[in-house]
Amino acid sequence: MKNIEFNPASYSQWQDAAVKALKGKPFESLFTKTAEGITLEPLYTQQMLVDQLGDQLQKQVATIRSNEYSQQFTVAQQAYGDTAEQFFANVEESLQRGNEAVTIDSRVNFTWDEAALTKVASYLTEYSFKLIVQGQDDALLKAFDYIAEDKASQVEGFIISPKTVTLSKFGKVRTYCADAAAVHNNGATAVQELAFALASAAKFANEEESFDAFAAKFFVNFAVDTQFFMEVAKLRAFKVLWQAFTAAYGKEVAVPVVAETSIRSFSKYDVYVNLLRAGNETLSAAIGGVDVFTVHPHDVLSKPTEQSIRIARNVQLVITEEAHVLKVQDPAGGSYFIESLTNALVKDAWAYFLQIEEAGGIDAFAAQFEADVEEAYNARVKATQTRKQSLIGTNIYANPEDVVATEENVQFAHVKRIAAPFESLRAEATKANAKAAILPFGELKKVKPRADFVAGVLNTVGIVAEQPAPLATVEEAKAFLAQTDASYIVVAGADDDVKANIAAILEAKKEGQVVDVAGRFKDDEEAFAQAGVDGYVFAGQNIIEKLQGVLATTKEGQR
Repeated sequence: MKNIEFNPASYSQWQDAAVKALKGKPFESLFTKTAEGITLEPLYTQQMLVDQLGDQLQKQVATIRSNEYSQQFTVAQQAYGDTAEQFFANVEESLQRGNEAVTIDSRVNFTWDEAALTKVASYLTEYSFKLIVQGQDDALLKAFDYIAEDKASQVEGFIISPKTVTLSKFGKVRTYCADAAAVHNNGATAVQELAFALASAAKFANEEESFDAFAAKFFVNFAVDTQFFMEVAKLRAFKVLWQAFTAAYGKEVAVPVVAETSIRSFSKYDVYVNLLRAGNETLSAAIGGVDVFTVHPHDVLSKPTEQSIRIARNVQLVITEEAHVLKVQDPAGGSYFIESLTNALVKDAWAYFLQIEEAGGIDAFAAQFEADVEEAYNARVKATQTRKQSLIGTNIYANPEDVVATEENVQFAHVKRIAAPFESLRAEATKANAKAAILPFGELKKVKPRADFVAGVLNTVGIVAEQPAPLATVEEAKAFLAQTDASYIVVAGADDDVKANIAAILEAKKEGQVVDVAGRFKDDEEAFAQAGVDGYVFAGQNIIEKLQGVLATTKEGQR
C-alpha cells in the first residue's frame, strides 16, 4: 500500500462525478442560498479561494488574529432565583462550579433593596460581570453606589441596555454596547447584525470627545444561532470589519466580543432540542473567537431549573476544557469554506453599513432598517413553515405528547421566535380537541411514505391522527369513512390508486367531514373537487396556513 498513489482530482472531475450521481438533476441543485443572500457551493477548493480573495487571504487571516481582544473564553452564566436569598445562593454556587463572570438581568421577581444591592456590589468588585438593564434609572445600577471609591478602579465589566447608561468613576466598565443580539432576536440576518454593530459604533464614536474615549467604553454583543458555519464566519467577519472601521479613524484597537446563545430558535415544546442547539452554538462561538459567552438553559423560556442551569454551565466547561479549540488561535483560519463565507459577509455587511451611513446614521435609517429586518424575519418564518428550514421538534419530528410549561420568562417574551406560530396553533388545536384520521389506501410500501408525511405534519400542532392498516379495497375505505369520528381525514395512497378510486371512496363522506388528499395532483384538481376532495397535503406547502385553514373549516363544520 505504501507504493499506491492517488492522483488529485480536479474540480471539473469532481463536478462530472457529482452530475452523474444526481441522475438528471442539474448541478446547481447542490447550491444553497442563505438568508443573507449568499450562495453556498457544494465544494470549496484552494483555487476557488485564491480566485475570490487573491492576496487578501493572508491579510484576512492576519487581521482576524490581530483583532483578538483576549485569548480567554470567559464563562458568563446568568443567575436566576425567585427570592434574593435563592438568587445569591445560585450566584455563589455558579462561581464555585466554573462560572467566571457574574451575569445579572435586572428583571427579577424580587426587589433590588439595599441589602440586595450591597451584595451585588460585593460581587462587582471581585469578579468581572455582565449586567442587563433597562436604562439609566434601572434599580440594579444603584449597586455602583455601594462600591467604595478606592475600589472603583478595579471594577471591570459590561452593561447592556436599550439606551446607553453613564457611570462616573468606573473607567473599566464598558457601557457603549452595539447590541446586535437585540436585532438578531427580531429576525436580522448576519449581514444586518454586522452592519448594525458598525453603525452603532459610528454613532457612539461621534458622541464621544475622542475615539480613544469611545473605544475604552465600547463592546459588541452578538447572539449566536444554529447555522454553525455562518455564525463562525459572522464572528470572524466582525473583526475584519472592525479593523476597517478603526482604520478610518487612524486607529488600531481590538474590542471585546460578548455573545450568548440565540433564543429565536428556541422552542417551548421538546425543550431538550434547545440543549442541542445551545451546544452547537457554543462550539461555533468558541471557534469564532468570542471573549465572553452566556449559554441560556434549555428551559429558559419558562423557568430554568437547578439541573438545566448546571447543564448550561457544563456545556461551556466541556468545550473550554475538553474540546481543545481554544488551544489554537483562530481554529477556523484557512478553511476554504469559512474563509470564503467570512469574506462574503465582510463585503455585504460593509456595503450595508455604508448605506446606513449615507442615510445619516443608524437613527436616521431606523425605519428602513426595521423594515429590512422584518422582511428577513418573514422570510425565515416562511422557510420554517414550508420546511425548507428545519426546526427539530417543531416543524419536523414533533412530539405530540409534549406538554408545554405554563410559566413564561418575561426576559425573553419579546423575542420573535420562529417556533411561536406553531406553538400558538398547537394550543388552538388542543383547545378545539381536533380529531384527524389518515386513510391509507393501497399497498403498504406505496402508502407508508405519504401517510408518515401527513402524520408528521399533524404532529406539529399536537394532533395524533387515527390510522388503520392500509386498506386494499374501496369498500374498506368507505367503511372507514363511515365509522370514524374524525372531522378531518387525509387519503394517502399512490397517485394512480387515488386517481382511480377517490370518487368512489368519497361516496361515503359524511356531512361535516373535511377530506384532503396527500399529494399535489395539479392536473386533477377540478375532478377531485367534484368528487368531494377539499384540499391537499404536500411537501413545500405552508404548514401553518394549511392547518389554520383545516381548523377553521372543521370548527365551522362542527357548528
